[in-house]
Amino acid sequence: MKVYVGNLPFSVDDEKLKELFSSYGEIEEVSVIKDKFSGRSKGFGFVTFKNDDEAKKAIEEMNDKEVEGRALKINEAKPLDPDAPRKPRRNFGGRRRDSRGPRRDFGNSDGNRRRF
Repeated sequence: MKVYVGNLPFSVDDEKLKELFSSYGEIEEVSVIKDKFSGRSKGFGFVTFKNDDEAKKAIEEMNDKEVEGRALKINEAKPLDPDAPRKPRRNFGGRRRDSRGPRRDFGNSDGNRRRF
């Protein structure tokens, strides 16, 4: 059974997470989710137990347990549903999608900006 571990301190890595849960049973896999650009933890991860009963015991005992000043949120991991509605992504610029029209070129036909 795969267990979701949320509200992790940013200092917790895969090894530390495995240490936290190893007393509950045999663990198949541990992963702390990291930002792909900075490599910093996103504050959550997953632990996969071989035995469902051990996973349930870990969920009961570790939920709301404080680790480095943060109360962990533990529950059974749910698979991502690709058909579920998602929040729209924010737009930080790029292509204009408003009524002002396309960007205009003022004299340089190659599209490069003027160099002084």
